[in-house]
Amino acid sequence: MSLTAELGAFLANIRYNSLPPAVLPIVRTGFTDAVGVMLVGTHEKVTGIVRQALAVPTTRPEARACLSNLRLAAADAALLGGTAAHAIDYDDQSLTGHPSAVLVPAILAEGERLDANGQALVTAYAAGYECWAELVRRDSGYHRKGWHPTGVFGVIGAAAACAVLNRLSAERASTALAIAASHAGGMATSFGSTTKPYHAGRAAHDGVVSVRLAAAGMTAGPDAFENPQGFLTAFSPGTPDRESPARLGREWYMPRQGLCIKLYPTCYFMHRSFEAAVKLLAGRGIGPDDIAEVNVTMGRGEADVLFNHRPSTADEARFSEEFAMAAAVILGRMGVAELSDTVVRRADMRDFYPKVHINMIEERDPREPAMAPYTRVCIRLMNGTVLDSLEVTGIHGHAWDPVTAAEHWTKFQECTARTHTTAAARTLFDMLQQIETLPSARALPTAASVFAGGG
Repeated sequence: MSLTAELGAFLANIRYNSLPPAVLPIVRTGFTDAVGVMLVGTHEKVTGIVRQALAVPTTRPEARACLSNLRLAAADAALLGGTAAHAIDYDDQSLTGHPSAVLVPAILAEGERLDANGQALVTAYAAGYECWAELVRRDSGYHRKGWHPTGVFGVIGAAAACAVLNRLSAERASTALAIAASHAGGMATSFGSTTKPYHAGRAAHDGVVSVRLAAAGMTAGPDAFENPQGFLTAFSPGTPDRESPARLGREWYMPRQGLCIKLYPTCYFMHRSFEAAVKLLAGRGIGPDDIAEVNVTMGRGEADVLFNHRPSTADEARFSEEFAMAAAVILGRMGVAELSDTVVRRADMRDFYPKVHINMIEERDPREPAMAPYTRVCIRLMNGTVLDSLEVTGIHGHAWDPVTAAEHWTKFQECTARTHTTAAARTLFDMLQQIETLPSARALPTAASVFAGGG
């Protein structure tokens, strides 16, 4: 059986009762995190642009956009939700991308249209994640070739999830994925701009559309993934594995790779160094004028993504190691409030950026191939003293050092501060933490304040 056909067969046969027990807590976390960051992202400029330009009202409303009173066609609700969920880069990380920011908006939108229950939503998420993982494992280093993996693989994951929700046959599911493969794309050069979150929204939208087209009878290449002129060859930075059989349903990737929950609304590659610098400086009373230079050692792939060395906007700062170090030294925090144009352009922040230097290493962490095995921060003071973090290998919030439920609730509160009262946010949080018990996707409460101002 070809890889494309194997993917379709997996989607046609996956059932909630066949999921490994370890999958459910991860899916709950994915839904919870994605909804929180989607809600905070509704206030962002890019979400307003997409809403005004593309997410137009329809005579056939199918789903709520971002759990608001705005009802759209499911594909447009997924577009707006995916864009909002990735708008401030606070969404979870795994599979060299951001799975929940694409999967959850697509699943909620199509799930509302179909009146799907919680078990169906969970099964769809697991299916999308596993198909994404099956393709990613066949090569690595997509950022090096200039791709944004969330846009490349996310549309496949969204199509897989929606194929399960629509209970497509193996043949139709394979076709849906093949159609989705023609939608795949997204350039890494857009990192630090408002186009990057649009990649996630577009992937969610096109996943929904691909399933609709397949269900209506559209055809596509039956070997879209493994063909020498197909998906894997087109997007691979090296020599992809086009021959080995799929491991879907026999090996489950999610329990092994999980999700990394971000504690800061920036590129994940900045988190380890930020935490290391904050710990180095804790209790020392050291200010920016006391520091001569900061040297950060990280992987080449990480450094290549953090290319905004003199950021002037919050979007640029999310991909700036210089901002991370300035935030550690001057602000001591790197939360939603700190990621603003005003803070990024402060004179003391701008003056500090040139003090930061990046040293790149080639090693890759087998647990997290997009990153080096460690990050190291060395701060040289004006008096010649050097503060050295040594090799830092972990990041709190990673799948191997997960956040607690209390920590996740704190993040959710921060994300919903402008859309929900604390009590309403807690109700939504608790429902998402038991997503499998929902009688319907429509049962999640509507946030009347979202988009109420017309922005």
